[in-house]
Amino acid sequence: MDGLQVTTGESGGEFVIGEAHLHERFSHSSGPGGQGVNTSSSRVELSLDVAGCPDIPERLRSRLLAGLESRLVGGILTVAASQYREQLANRRAARIRMAALLGAAGRPVRSRRRTRPTRGSKRRRLEAKKRRSRTKAERRPPTDW
Repeated sequence: MDGLQVTTGESGGEFVIGEAHLHERFSHSSGPGGQGVNTSSSRVELSLDVAGCPDIPERLRSRLLAGLESRLVGGILTVAASQYREQLANRRAARIRMAALLGAAGRPVRSRRRTRPTRGSKRRRLEAKKRRSRTKAERRPPTDW
């Protein structure tokens, strides 16, 4: 495995994180699996120091840190994969998941463009207000009592 390819939505938002900055830890998977589950370490934890990785472009680092804030522990992003029985398949799954997380967090936030209400929507709003006012006025007792 030769690094992690990350693609963000913006132009030129593609970068590769080198193998040296990715840290893998292996452990026993939980759940059923027979005797093999006790002997093979197929669960993979993939970690990346987002705050200190030199492969992440500076222009994206602050956006990634803000977007992944709830998932980071001390600036380190950790992804676990244990859905497959083979360690290699779990390693691939963890890398795919990490690339997806980094790509989603690196996308620029699209802000809503403010628009004015149309003439028809203003008219409908005012008619509804008048209708509601009339309904409430009819419920009140007459004033000439």
